[in-house]
Amino acid sequence: MTRAAQDPEATADRAGPGPATAGRRGRPRSAEADSAIIEAVLRLLEDGVSIGELSMERIAREAGVGKATVYRRWPGKSALMLDVMRSLDAQSPRLPGDSVRDDLVCLLEFLRRRGLAKRNSALLRTLVSHVQAQPELWAEYHDTVVRARHEALLGVLRRGVANGEIRADRDLETVADLFVGPMLARAMLHEHKELPEGLAEDIVDMVLEGVRPGPRAAAG
Repeated sequence: MTRAAQDPEATADRAGPGPATAGRRGRPRSAEADSAIIEAVLRLLEDGVSIGELSMERIAREAGVGKATVYRRWPGKSALMLDVMRSLDAQSPRLPGDSVRDDLVCLLEFLRRRGLAKRNSALLRTLVSHVQAQPELWAEYHDTVVRARHEALLGVLRRGVANGEIRADRDLETVADLFVGPMLARAMLHEHKELPEGLAEDIVDMVLEGVRPGPRAAAG
């Protein structure tokens, strides 16, 4: 197979701009090439190649694309590893929206399942460790993935305050930590502890009991 046949972007270069790209500077990224490169990294890691042994040239060969195709997308290996990790990260759940409790359970159940996935996946653990060891990459992952989940949680808590299910005189950032802290501690800090079914419900019910508004003092 020629490289032009393997690399869709090489073929595009040779053929010149098509109708969709004529008159525009550059061309859109090929989703096919993106997927091939990320899948190539996953195959190599699953075959036992360490991140330290990976090179952009080796990844390009495995993906059947030119090295320039890889570098057009990622300036270096670490940035590529960040996107590989994102590819393994499950999408945040769509919240039912029926009740604050149900939405909180949904969010915590997502964290429970992700914790189980990380425990069961040596590949995911390897990628997370690599990204965490590089502050700039970890900050980018936090800003683009973790922050969105945190904002979803805060949105549910604000709804709880508005409808009277959660006290209005408490800092919601702290309340959010009360909900996710126990799950994250078990999933990441105490990996010997179980993450059983029903844990999300137990945490939500215990914390909600503590942050519900108390009975109003009798008037007069």
